[in-house]
Amino acid sequence: MAIKVLVTGGTFDKEYDELSGKLFFKNTHLTEILQLGRCNLPVQVRTLMMIDSLEMTDADREIILNHCKSCTEEKIVITHGTDTMETTARFLGKANLQKTIVLTGAMIPYKFGSSDGLFNLGAALGFVQTLPIGVYVVMNGRYFGWNNVRKNKSNGMFESLQ
Repeated sequence: MAIKVLVTGGTFDKEYDELSGKLFFKNTHLTEILQLGRCNLPVQVRTLMMIDSLEMTDADREIILNHCKSCTEEKIVITHGTDTMETTARFLGKANLQKTIVLTGAMIPYKFGSSDGLFNLGAALGFVQTLPIGVYVVMNGRYFGWNNVRKNKSNGMFESLQ
């Protein structure tokens, strides 16, 4: 069974403009990352948007939810910015879809060469195949239920609420 990967942007896909010193979006790096990781899974990648999660609105989350509802795949990985990943996870979790949905991201852009995104994507692909139906956040080798996760902004790690 194929895994759908929905791309929404976030640090994962940011690039660095050496002239302006700013981060920006061009194209997703997911296909390159999957090839680099020698991914042997049936994966379908679809770019929904390329935005910073701080700019994500509930209308954007509705787009993500509608794609999760309408895709035929029952296993979905969503690449997402880490700043509002838990907000989107709650939004999707409350919809109670009968699919396994995993959100993941990166603290460092892939193009920087030292990104945690490769590890997080690999973990997300592993967890989406083994976790029961539900919505999860997968970061730093751990998974969290949609209603029991937060980003600890003091250390840049995700943790349980309890």
